[in-house]
Amino acid sequence: MFFWVLFFLILCAFLWNYKEQLRITDITDKFIFITGCDTGFGNLAARTFDKKGFRVIAACLTESGSTALKAETSERLHTVLLDVTDPENVKRTAQWVKDHVGEKGLWGLINNAGVLGVLAPTDWLTVEDYREPIEVNLFGLISVTLNMLPLVKKAQGRVVNVSSIAGRISFGGGGYTVSKYALEGFNDSLRRDMKAFGVHVSCIEPGLFKTHLSDEMKTTEKKLTIWNHLSSDIKKQYGEGFIEKSLAKLKSAMACVNKDLSPVIESMDHAVTSLYPKTRYAVGKDAKTFWIPLSYMPAAFQDYLLFKQKVKLANPKAV
Repeated sequence: MFFWVLFFLILCAFLWNYKEQLRITDITDKFIFITGCDTGFGNLAARTFDKKGFRVIAACLTESGSTALKAETSERLHTVLLDVTDPENVKRTAQWVKDHVGEKGLWGLINNAGVLGVLAPTDWLTVEDYREPIEVNLFGLISVTLNMLPLVKKAQGRVVNVSSIAGRISFGGGGYTVSKYALEGFNDSLRRDMKAFGVHVSCIEPGLFKTHLSDEMKTTEKKLTIWNHLSSDIKKQYGEGFIEKSLAKLKSAMACVNKDLSPVIESMDHAVTSLYPKTRYAVGKDAKTFWIPLSYMPAAFQDYLLFKQKVKLANPKAV
C-alpha cells in the first residue's frame, strides 16, 4: 500500500513539473505592454522580453527613462510616455497601442508601475498621504487594464499584475499596503471574469527587493519629515527616542532586501509564456519562507510576531 501511495505522489510531482515546463511558441509575433519601465522590475522586464523576441511596448513615466531604455534594446521595442493616473493619457496610449498591434491584439499586459508612498504609523498620516499610492497602484492599474482589456481579449492573452507581499499581510501604516490589498481583490475578480474569454490573469507577489521603491534614503526622509511635523501630543505618546529607533529598524530591514531582480522577471516570463500560468507567484526568499506562510496563520499569531518587531512606545496611555 505504501509503495502505491509513494508511486502516486511521485507520478503527480512528475506530471506537475511537466505541466510547468509547457510553453507557447511563435513569440516573435506577440505584443507585450509593460508599465513602469523607467527603472526596476519594469525596466529589466522590458529588456528581457525584448531579447526573447517579443514585440515590447514599454511605458515610461519620463523622457529620460524612455531614451535610456531605447538605447539598450532592439528596434523591435517601442516606448510610450505614460502617467497611469492621467485618464486621458491612458486612453490615448491605449488607442496608439490598438493602432500599433492591429488584428493580432495584445498578448501580454504587465501592470508593473507603482509607488511606495509614506510608510509610517497610521495616526501620523493624513488622507493625502494615502492618496498617491492608491491613485498609482490601484486606480492607475485599473485604468490601464480596462483600456487595454479589449486588445488582450482579442489575443486571448495574459494579464500580469505586480502586487506585493504587502497585499497579503499588513506590516505598517500607509497607502501602499491598502493599495496592494485592493489590487489583490481586483486581480481575483478580473481572473474569474476573464476565464470565459480564454484570458489568463496572474498576480506576482514580490517580497522586499532592491529597487527604486525601496530607496532607503527617500523612505527615511519621508518618515522623518512626517515626524517633524507631528503634534507634541503624538510625539509624547511615541517618545522622543522613537524615531531614531524606528529608522534604525528600517535600516536593518533594508540590509536584508533581495538584490537579484531576476526571479521576479522569471515569474513574469512564466505567467506570459506558460500554457498553464499560475494564479499567484510568491517571489523572494523572504516572501516564500516568512511573509506568505505568515499570511495563512491566525491573526493573533500574526499580531504577536509583528508586534515583537516594532519599536515600543514610550507613553501609549498619554492620550
